[in-house]
Amino acid sequence: MKTLAYPLLLAAATATLAGCGGGGPAPAAPSSSGPAPVPAAAAAASTAPGVPCGDVPGAGGAKTAVVAHGQVDCTAATQLLKDYFAKLTPAEAASADGPGPVAIGEWTCGSAANDPVTACSTEDGRQVEGTRA
Repeated sequence: MKTLAYPLLLAAATATLAGCGGGGPAPAAPSSSGPAPVPAAAAAASTAPGVPCGDVPGAGGAKTAVVAHGQVDCTAATQLLKDYFAKLTPAEAASADGPGPVAIGEWTCGSAANDPVTACSTEDGRQVEGTRA
């Protein structure tokens, strides 16, 4: 089961990186009969892709920079990584395969061996990354 999660995490990371190229088609102009605008409170509750959210203590207390992608607010992103690092056992953290995958609610988090990046994702495409400094 553990070996299946790594290709999923790799696919999620690749999809994230592929979205960094910009250059996509221009958005269509809104029509008068289109959907209602998003309320300001809902827009403020989410972050744009790649929003830095500060640092949390990672495995072994190492400083880890948190980045939220998509509809994830910074409070939720930092709490997710705090919960992930708290849930890791010493054996998981020292695993030759890398820590994880670890399920935290609807999220799955993990990283490859000796990889400074921890990736967390959901089935609906939300992502959070933590990069060890």
